[in-house]
Amino acid sequence: MMTTIIIIGGILLIILLIIGVVVSSNSERVLVEKRLSQYLDEDDKHSATRQAQNSLIVDWVSKRVEKTSFGDRIARSLARADMKFKVGEYFVLIAVTVLVGGLIAWFLGNQHPISASIGAIAGAFAPGMYVKSQQKKRLQKFNDQLSDMLNLMVNGLRAGYSTMQAMEAISKELPSPICDEFRRVIQEMQIGISMETALDNLLRRIPSEDLDFVITAINVQREVGGNLSEILDNISFTIRERVRIKGEVRVLTSQVRTSGSVLSMIPFFLVLVLWFLNQDYLMSITEGGPIITAAIICVVLGLIFTSYFIMMKIADIEV
Repeated sequence: MMTTIIIIGGILLIILLIIGVVVSSNSERVLVEKRLSQYLDEDDKHSATRQAQNSLIVDWVSKRVEKTSFGDRIARSLARADMKFKVGEYFVLIAVTVLVGGLIAWFLGNQHPISASIGAIAGAFAPGMYVKSQQKKRLQKFNDQLSDMLNLMVNGLRAGYSTMQAMEAISKELPSPICDEFRRVIQEMQIGISMETALDNLLRRIPSEDLDFVITAINVQREVGGNLSEILDNISFTIRERVRIKGEVRVLTSQVRTSGSVLSMIPFFLVLVLWFLNQDYLMSITEGGPIITAAIICVVLGLIFTSYFIMMKIADIEV
C-alpha cells in the first residue's frame, strides 16, 4: 500500500513539474503576440502563431480546441481573468486537478469509487471557479479605476494630446489592470488595427457597462465631432457617482449575500463531511426505497436553491 502511494505521488509530482515548466516558458512577449494574433489577417495570424509556439503537445491541443466555439469562449474567459494560460494548458490543468482531487478523495473516502468521483468533480470545477473569481475581482478593480482614467484622459485632451496619446499616458501612469488593458489597445493600434476595433476588443475583454459608455462616446465623437474632453468629463462625474452608490449598496447588502452563500453551502458541506466520516449513517437515507430517497433529495435541493435565489434577488439592487 505504501509503495502504491509513493508511486502515485511521484507520478503526480512529475506531472506538476511538466506543467510548471510549460507555463513558465511562456514569456510576456509571447503571450502578447498570441493574443494579438487573433485580430490580425489570416497570413499574419499563422505567422504569429508559429512564433509563439513553445510546446508541441500543448499547441497541438490549443490550435484544435480554439477553432471551436467552446475553445473561443475559454480563451476569452482566460483573457478576461488575465490568466497566463493557453487553452491547451488550461485543459491540462483541469486534467491534473481532476486526477489529484480524485486520488485525494479516494484515499480519504475509504477507497470508495463514489469518493473518487466526488473528488474528480470538485477538481473539474475548481479551475473554472477560480477563473470566474479572478474575472470578478479584475472587473471590479477596473471599474473602480475608471473615473481616475477619465480624469487623466480629460486632462490630457485639454493639454493638447490626441486621443491615442491620452490612452498611451493612461497605459504608463495608472496601475494595473487598467494600464495593462490600454497598453494592449495601443499595441493593437500600432500594428494597424483601427481605434474602433481596438476599443471593441477592449470591451470584449472587460465587459463593463461604464466602459461601454466611454467607448460609445469616443466612437460617436470620432464620427460626428464635438468636444470629447467635455463629454468625458460629464461621463466621469456620472461614473464616479455610480461607483460611490454601488459601493454603498455593496456594503449594505453584503450581509444578505454572505448569509445566502454560507447557508446554501452548509448542507452540501455537511453531506461531504458525513460521507467521509460516517458513510453508513449517511446511506441510511436510502432505507425507505429509491422513490422516497429521490423525493427527499429533490425537496432538499429545491428548498436550498429557492432560498438562495430569493436572498440573491433581495441583495441585487440596480444602480
